[in-house]
Amino acid sequence: MSSKDQHTHGSEQLGPTPSSEAITNNIRVEVRAQYAAEQSQPFQGQWFFHYTVRITNEGEKTVQLISRHWTITDVTGKIKEVTGSGVVGEQPILVPGESFQYTSGCPLATASGVMSGTYQMVTEDGDHFDVEIAPFALQEPYTIH
Repeated sequence: MSSKDQHTHGSEQLGPTPSSEAITNNIRVEVRAQYAAEQSQPFQGQWFFHYTVRITNEGEKTVQLISRHWTITDVTGKIKEVTGSGVVGEQPILVPGESFQYTSGCPLATASGVMSGTYQMVTEDGDHFDVEIAPFALQEPYTIH
């Protein structure tokens, strides 16, 4: 007799959670966000969040992260797009099996929002492709909706 646990963890939760994971072309992108109370000023309408990203090359080719494109949506539906070269001033090269991790921040004019985006990568052969950054929530822990 084998017993299988069939629990549905988190299935009742609506919308994105403070973490996400996606794999595109053998590149895994994991994100975890948290509210930065010490850098936020809610009474002035300023909330700040830190997010840590781990990018892992699970493929067989060396790749380089060239640029980023973030879409940040606050709770009112206002969208801000952020593009730029590399991440945290770097354009990391990832050989097969290697990871790159960094932490950055995002200001928000509301107590919650959602971030998602893409990284633009290039292989050692010169092939360009986008890697998905799955949506994740930015949320002040004590916000009531």
